[in-house]
Amino acid sequence: MVQGDALQPTDVKNPDYFHKVVDCQWACPAHTPVPEYIRLIAAGRYSDAYMVNWESNVFPGILGRTCDRPCEPACRRSRVEEENNPKPEPVAICRLKRVAADYKDDIRGRLPKKGKSNGKKIACVGAGPASLTVARDLAPLGYQVTIFDQDPRAGGMIWSQIPRFRLPLEVIDEEVGYILDIGVEFKGGVKIDSMKKLMAEGYDALFIGSGAPRGRDLDIPGRKEGAKNIHIGIDWLSSVSFGHTSRIGKRVIVLGGGNTAMDCCRTSKRLGGEDVKVIVRSGFEEMKASPWEKEDAQHEGIPILNYLVPKKFVVEDGRLAGMVFEKVKAVLENGRRNLVPTGEPDQHFDCDDVLVAVGQENAFPWIERDAGIVFDKSNMPVVDKATMQSTAPNVFFGGDAAFGPKNIIWAVAHGHDAAVSIDKLLNGENIAERPAPGVSLMSQKMGIHEWSYDNEIHADTRYKVPWRDIKITLKNVKAEVELGFDVATAWKEAQRCLNCDVQTVFTDRLCIECDACVDICPMDCISFTPNADEKELRNKLNAPARNLTQDLYVSGPLKTGRVMVKDEDVCLHCGLCAERCPTGAWDMQKFLLEMTNAGPGCRSHRQKKAA
Repeated sequence: MVQGDALQPTDVKNPDYFHKVVDCQWACPAHTPVPEYIRLIAAGRYSDAYMVNWESNVFPGILGRTCDRPCEPACRRSRVEEENNPKPEPVAICRLKRVAADYKDDIRGRLPKKGKSNGKKIACVGAGPASLTVARDLAPLGYQVTIFDQDPRAGGMIWSQIPRFRLPLEVIDEEVGYILDIGVEFKGGVKIDSMKKLMAEGYDALFIGSGAPRGRDLDIPGRKEGAKNIHIGIDWLSSVSFGHTSRIGKRVIVLGGGNTAMDCCRTSKRLGGEDVKVIVRSGFEEMKASPWEKEDAQHEGIPILNYLVPKKFVVEDGRLAGMVFEKVKAVLENGRRNLVPTGEPDQHFDCDDVLVAVGQENAFPWIERDAGIVFDKSNMPVVDKATMQSTAPNVFFGGDAAFGPKNIIWAVAHGHDAAVSIDKLLNGENIAERPAPGVSLMSQKMGIHEWSYDNEIHADTRYKVPWRDIKITLKNVKAEVELGFDVATAWKEAQRCLNCDVQTVFTDRLCIECDACVDICPMDCISFTPNADEKELRNKLNAPARNLTQDLYVSGPLKTGRVMVKDEDVCLHCGLCAERCPTGAWDMQKFLLEMTNAGPGCRSHRQKKAA
């Protein structure tokens, strides 16, 4: 971008430039066009909004309740409110996704059908979100996809580990059913115990989406003696989902600071736990659990105790009676943060049961080490991060099985990438040549001062999703806690979106440098200035551009020799610059990015023509 000292004009033809300005979509692993579906919700077009989501993230109703929301910390709404709001909050992107799912019509007629057979067979191991995404992408193309899972129903960790009070079973069955109904064969209750045997069954490609099925244990004194009442968190949650476990002791300690720990403590509260506490070795802010997961647990009266390291399980008369912890503090040593003992007396807590949720591990005992798949020092398969291909050319990995525990939306993204690779591989193409996304820019001009989208900036703060009465939810493990937005509140929350995908596009040859756009911009993000290197330019703008993660929009040289520089970071996309411009040098153009999924669009020109 830099030539000499001066910044070169921004290449807006690069798909990544305007994509990066749509911060929420850029942050989403599946690149869901967030502002597009939020506008559809505001227009009452819930089915259309659902389908926009379904095309990219596959599970709108599930993710609308459980997504880890990487889009929301990226939301520009928080940044532009910083000056006037002590606690700026992003648009409720995730919960608006649920709105589309809650209020849609019957969309089954809009889903793809199974394609005419192309003679190619694909096996997917594990029926979680990654495998289901692969099947969703490949079955309509004519591939015969078979999914194997040791559990009797499809969904993987979506149904076995996420509690029903967060995600009702009917939502899972509906959205998993949409995929299986495309003609995908599901073989439940079938445990694959040999990769070499599976490889010999004539499949053209294999996808491994078996998750990270093993919870880490805690090897400290008393573990074996108290084993009857010490449970591995993810296994215990699965047992609850299966209906095998329906009660727990009154005094429960949950060890761990991730989302699984939050699910464990909240589930315990519903199965008879009266004194339930979460104990973590880190500080509250360092916990891996999402902020809202921690808030939900605390709302239900569950304390979170920090800086306590487990020392031993206390067993009395052959039964678990409590735990002993060492008090620690965080200290910086040689630039590293370490936990060191405070010297205070050990702390003892009585308990009847302990749930260990200190992390998850991958387990591949069924993949023989001479099957042609190379594993690294961490006993993880060596997987290409772009193609999801292992060292065995026709074996692909995705989801937690590929790179360790993450979340559903990452598993979906892996599934899309693997499906593209499988489709290219089985059409004789180089899978390393990844297809560029489709991009379009369309002017929203309806008149001199009118746009085809609502560009009014609403000052409302974030609306809260209503909860069912806690007296009901804490007595029933299946009673969904969040009730979702009603139509009126969903509309109001949708109005908080800044329409970041409607881009301010500048044509330098039309500019007469009247500075009218500078005068009217409410965020002072437009400047006309002599060019310079990036560091100097960022500091000499009308409002210094401090966020280095967001590029500057720089025009070509204008008639005076100056350039137009716009700080994309805090732009409201309000269109006032385009309304005020007397020559039309500014325009508001809707940017639409469509990721290229498996199919003719992902193949070379020759293959596209043949298709």
